Amino acid sequence: MKSYAEQQFCTYLVENKDTIIENWNRKIIVSQNDPFKKEILTNGDQVMSLIIALITEEKQIEDIHAICRKIAAERAQTGENIGNFVYNTNLGRHELFEAMFKMDVKAFELQPIASKIHLCFDYLIYYTVLIYSEIIGKNLEEKQHFIKETHKERLTILGQMSASFVHEFRNPLTSIMGFVKLLRADNPELPYLDIISHELDQLNFRISQFLLVSRKEMWDEKTDFLLNDLFHDTIHFLYPSLVNANVSIEENIEDSVPFYGHRSEIRQVFLNILMNSIDALQTVSGKRQIIIDVSQTKDDVHILIQNNGPRIPADKLETIFEPFVTTKQLGTGIGLFVCKQIVEKHNGSVQCESIEDWTKFIIVFKKNVLEER
Repeated sequence: MKSYAEQQFCTYLVENKDTIIENWNRKIIVSQNDPFKKEILTNGDQVMSLIIALITEEKQIEDIHAICRKIAAERAQTGENIGNFVYNTNLGRHELFEAMFKMDVKAFELQPIASKIHLCFDYLIYYTVLIYSEIIGKNLEEKQHFIKETHKERLTILGQMSASFVHEFRNPLTSIMGFVKLLRADNPELPYLDIISHELDQLNFRISQFLLVSRKEMWDEKTDFLLNDLFHDTIHFLYPSLVNANVSIEENIEDSVPFYGHRSEIRQVFLNILMNSIDALQTVSGKRQIIIDVSQTKDDVHILIQNNGPRIPADKLETIFEPFVTTKQLGTGIGLFVCKQIVEKHNGSVQCESIEDWTKFIIVFKKNVLEER
């Protein structure tokens, strides 16, 4: 049961509600560009009326939920700082306490009313900010999803354009490579044929990278092969580039490391990383070195390809496997993206580490996955 002082204050609030709300509205912060400017004043009226009803026990605390949802939705839609709402709400709290201090009663007699005022305003702020945060979080997730889908669409379009464009090169290139073979057969001593053939192979390799990005199908059937044989073939293919760049290769490859997968795609991974390494070493003065380590455990196949080229900046390292990210002036930015796609397609993982003296590419394949048929 209310004390006499509490009854007096409740009567005062009901009789002077309009004056209290008017004083509140004069002090609140409202942005001139806020599309809900008029709604803020309406919300203030509703909030003050509701809190007065709560204090006089005409309403329950749960009745505040509806106005909290409305305010949270409006604040989230405007993108305004939720801090303005908190500030304005505390101004309302202050107005009620100002009204309380005008009562000619002792403070302890109004303690129950003061506790109710704090409870109502604290609940209003907490519940509104909670809903606001949920709405903002959901909106952010939707925006991120939209950006991701838009990025995928652009990549798809770019892939289709690249495939169409590259195919225009593939047809005449195939003819040229065929005629070079005929020339070699008829004129085995003709100079520069080896150089021409190698450069055409390199061009064909670049074209294949674009085609791999733009299509999902495999290049060949899965087969059993040895990684050490594949590395030897790849290094032999790159031999002219290694000699031209004065790069030495150290091979620490276990004999007979079996692998089950798409040989041409795994070769593409090794080619991309090794060619990137050769390019990076062009700026190194002194010894230029690439080290290849291939080992196996009971469960995994570990491949480490490292070079003593310049350190990759930390900001580039974080995005190095994303499409169209490159540290080279004329790079396409798809080589390492292709590597990641192929490795993950074979249920493996690839990562890059770079320090002052060494840049390392670490590839791990699970044996139990490789052995599945």
